Amino acid sequence: IHRLLSRSMVDIYVGPENTHWILHEKLLCARSKFFSAIFYKKSSSPSSSKDSSPSSSSSSSGSGNKTFGLPDEEDEPFRLFVGWLYSSSIIPPEEEKDLGDLFDLYLMGEKWSITGLVKDVLEAVRKYYRTTETYPGLRRVQYIYANTDSESPMRKLLVSSVARMLALKESIPAHWDKALRKNGQLAVDLIVAIQEWHIKGEDVPDPREAPLQTEKDKVKNVEKLEGEQTGVAKGQEKEKEQEKKEEKPLTNGYPNSDNSE
Repeated sequence: IHRLLSRSMVDIYVGPENTHWILHEKLLCARSKFFSAIFYKKSSSPSSSKDSSPSSSSSSSGSGNKTFGLPDEEDEPFRLFVGWLYSSSIIPPEEEKDLGDLFDLYLMGEKWSITGLVKDVLEAVRKYYRTTETYPGLRRVQYIYANTDSESPMRKLLVSSVARMLALKESIPAHWDKALRKNGQLAVDLIVAIQEWHIKGEDVPDPREAPLQTEKDKVKNVEKLEGEQTGVAKGQEKEKEQEKKEEKPLTNGYPNSDNSE
């Protein structure tokens, strides 16, 4: 890393407040194809630009440093990026809330074509869920789905984890049930994730050979309901028979009696 810490610096302005970062140009460009294309582009020299204000395009500042603006990025994820840039390490998340900035850091890695960053964040997220014995929440999965494509490694990690969680539960949590009904692609991805486990046929119950427990339970419920309906019908028949017995025919307006006077 020392050979990349040259005197050439770049000014990066982050977020709506234009938080100013001064980074080593060679180090930044060596880590990222995105920044390499920005600062080393052949079509025009960034240092020749007359625009010295921070923007989404590179320019030259009054100090002579090349500049680049990232107005759509957040300060905290970028701070984590700078930490990784100079240390090649990720600070492990301690709580679930720490994952938010980590996911944004991951998205930076994808956008800026930084393979090393993508791998390191993936491992940090994987280790967090493993050591805490938890699984990705629906909100996290939806966020990654909204900001990545179908081939994203982070999307695959989260979906595969959720597939395992749902497979081990006796029922689908209500919020997941609702989400799966709305997002058909997520449901398909979960099935694909399970297929990738390559489970042997003998390890999976075959309902063609014998009814599964869920099927047995459904049958019992149907039988119970039928029994209740039959009981109600029989009760109604008995009531009608009793009413008929209690009714006596009238003779000349008076109840008919079986006893003769």
